[in-house]
Amino acid sequence: MPQTDNYSEIYTNLLGWYHQHRRDMPWRSEESPYRIWLSEVMLQQTQVNTVIPYYERFLTRFPTVTTLSQASLGEVLKMWEGLGYYARARNLHQAAIEIVEAHDGQLPPQYSILRKLPGFGEYTAGAVASIAFHEAVPAVDGNVKRVLSRLFAIQTDITRQPARRQINETANQLVSLAEQPGDWNQALIELGALLCSPTKPNCATCPVETVCQAKLLGIEETLPYKPKRKPLPHYDVAAAIIVLDDKYLIAQRPPEGMLGGLWEFPGGKQEAGESLPECLRREIQEELALDIHVGELLVSLKHSYTHFKITLHAFFAQLTDKSQQPQAIDVADWQWVTMGEIEQFAFPRTDLKVIEALTKQRKSSAK
Repeated sequence: MPQTDNYSEIYTNLLGWYHQHRRDMPWRSEESPYRIWLSEVMLQQTQVNTVIPYYERFLTRFPTVTTLSQASLGEVLKMWEGLGYYARARNLHQAAIEIVEAHDGQLPPQYSILRKLPGFGEYTAGAVASIAFHEAVPAVDGNVKRVLSRLFAIQTDITRQPARRQINETANQLVSLAEQPGDWNQALIELGALLCSPTKPNCATCPVETVCQAKLLGIEETLPYKPKRKPLPHYDVAAAIIVLDDKYLIAQRPPEGMLGGLWEFPGGKQEAGESLPECLRREIQEELALDIHVGELLVSLKHSYTHFKITLHAFFAQLTDKSQQPQAIDVADWQWVTMGEIEQFAFPRTDLKVIEALTKQRKSSAK
């Protein structure tokens, strides 16, 4: 645990550095709790430069909690399209509805109440409560874990409960002494983002180098300690571009679970012993009760998710009998759409690439 005498130097030096070197971001000058909340949700697992244009477009479309709550989930997902981790968008939308219904459209100013809203984990609730409402609660993200593990030489496995508890206790003690809890939390995050990087930390320009225990011990590049990740499993996935009268069949994923609520070209994961066409015929029957002929391969695309990797193989396909009607068996919904209409729906990144390949193929065929 940090000592108060060390804390005074850490606090003074780090806040001084933060106020001088912090990055200029559109939400940093905001007093609006809604905008602070939106930025924190978008920044989870996502780089700042990627977030900024999404943040600005999202606010143009949904400038208040109320306008967000009044939108359909499909509209929200469309505005989020391409940003990934779509559970964030679903939780954002559901939380907005609850804020309007239970809190008169205003984010509650207490950490304990924020934690009860969808998508408000410990970090998000801590960030919003401290930055927007100046509550002395920590906001511990990956940057903060790394900074504190080095600053106080926490040498146990950061993914295990003892180290996590030590980091949280340290963060709580530090923020409890801060006069500006929001700035303090952001300063820790900014230090991790700009100087105290995962590899090759820039200690020479660090404002707290002289009191960093890992630096004094010469172990700053070995912390935080965590075990090596196992290789991510890989799956082959087949998708069907089913064409009928110049329209394409798209299916909506169930609202809960991975990529919930998004639209896609229907298909699924290849099972052992199956060819990709066999996989596709089985999946389309299971999801939509349709029999298809599988045609040419349009494109194969590699994509990584948090816990696994895939190669998506998109095939053209035709119904064996044009009188067949899709049934929403293992999908939330389905639609026949033209290429012009397809832009109205929100798709995962891989399907957006399939649409791009399909558009190029159509233009090439038209020449």
